[in-house]
Amino acid sequence: MKSEFDIQKHKLVPKHEIMTEEEISNEFSDVDYDFKNLPKIKVTDPVAESIGAKPGDILRITRESQTAGEFITYRIVEV
Repeated sequence: MKSEFDIQKHKLVPKHEIMTEEEISNEFSDVDYDFKNLPKIKVTDPVAESIGAKPGDILRITRESQTAGEFITYRIVEV
């Protein structure tokens, strides 16, 4: 039975977005970094499931921070 609760609307869950190929190219163009080395998030993670993430997708996670204002991190979806 699927819950009707939207996990992304919970105040403790930061914003998760699946990045497009263009966004990945733009944001990582200056970085010599292998995406396989990004921190992982399971495809079965409740937020990953709720946004339809698939293995190999890169997620942008945006957190509100009292000190930094906004903190962005990235995860690669794995099985």
